[in-house]
Amino acid sequence: MPPKRKASATSSASQAKKAKTEKETKVKNKVKSKEKTKSIDSDATKSEAPSTADTGALNLSSLLTDAAWKKALDAEFKLPYFKELEKQLAADYSKGEQIFPPKNLIFNAFNKTPFDKVKVVLLGQDPYHDDGQAMGLSFSVPVGIPPPPSLKNIYKELTTDKDIKNFTPPSHGCLEKWSEQGILLLNATLTVKAHQPNSHAKYGWQKFTDAVIKHISENSKERVVFLLWGGFAHKKEKLINKDRHSIIKTAHPSPLSCTKFFGCKCFSKVNEELKKLKRTAVDWSL
Repeated sequence: MPPKRKASATSSASQAKKAKTEKETKVKNKVKSKEKTKSIDSDATKSEAPSTADTGALNLSSLLTDAAWKKALDAEFKLPYFKELEKQLAADYSKGEQIFPPKNLIFNAFNKTPFDKVKVVLLGQDPYHDDGQAMGLSFSVPVGIPPPPSLKNIYKELTTDKDIKNFTPPSHGCLEKWSEQGILLLNATLTVKAHQPNSHAKYGWQKFTDAVIKHISENSKERVVFLLWGGFAHKKEKLINKDRHSIIKTAHPSPLSCTKFFGCKCFSKVNEELKKLKRTAVDWSL
């Protein structure tokens, strides 16, 4: 009988040891499984997160909301010069430079005037460079900002043109009503460093806006009137198919050349051309 009891005790000890070993193995496997899962999740997170190189990237095309313009300019956005333009702007933003207009208004002219609604292109050169002025529409400033000298001269010409009825110079300088009627208020350069005129003139914007003018000239289903003020804008005439579209050239309304601008009657001439093209005249009132 004593040997039996010894065997039983030995067996119990062996089973207990085995159970302990199995439990330790399960715990180790569980830990390994958790570590593996954690590693997989970490790798997935790394693959989904943007790389350090991409973090400062600037996707300008995302600021363009009109579907027709987006489709029309998609190829242009992918060209090397435009990618370089984005890099330059991204570097400026990362340095904390103040750039006008605000980023969300860079393509305001396109978003306010859909491609299939364009009937007049009014070309400017550079965005306003003082605080609060630029809003992504050539010659226009937000309500509450005093009209700049060129815009005051534009109002003066509208007031004295006898073929423009009932125009009263407004106290503001916002031209959104024009853009909503199909006037593409396009600057040749779409951004500028604060208080430094023409500071982004060589960034590549003019190549982009030249492509815009060509696209309108070649692909617009309707005929368009191009209103070109001053020598800089006059050079863009070569981009336009004159057999299809109308071009009106005058002096610039800037105080430097306004004496040649006054009396040009460009606004009534735009409406005359629109009527010839069987398109609705512009209501210039604001």
